[in-house]
Amino acid sequence: MKAVSPQSQVLMLTVFDDEDKIFRAIRNGASGYLLKHTSPSELIAAIFDLHRGGSPMTASVARKVLVHFQQPQSTPSEGTLLSPRELDIIKGLVAGYSYKLLADHLHISIDTVRSHIRSIYDKLQVNSKTEAVLKAMREGLV
Repeated sequence: MKAVSPQSQVLMLTVFDDEDKIFRAIRNGASGYLLKHTSPSELIAAIFDLHRGGSPMTASVARKVLVHFQQPQSTPSEGTLLSPRELDIIKGLVAGYSYKLLADHLHISIDTVRSHIRSIYDKLQVNSKTEAVLKAMREGLV
């Protein structure tokens, strides 16, 4: 899906809750991950959350992600060093800001935010916002 439409937001809805499948989905561009026992009202709320720039996850999935990142952090490698502005952008993404909010907050255009995002994707060797946030957190950049 991301290869055809990189700007698309993908919300996984599945019965699989093992870490391998969760992290593989996120690495491949999923912006959220819900289990099929999610109620219809929670699913609708998650879709709206996703549209507003959030990354909805079932509580048990979110716990697995948190536990994964609470393990000791590695130091960033030379190739993943981000500029101060790119760090501002990635910190905003971690905080859940949309591109528009980031642009307003940093007093830059949305196109400039997108340009920085592309640079961040290249430096971190990722293909999605979720993957960039996860890698930045894993490598201790934020």
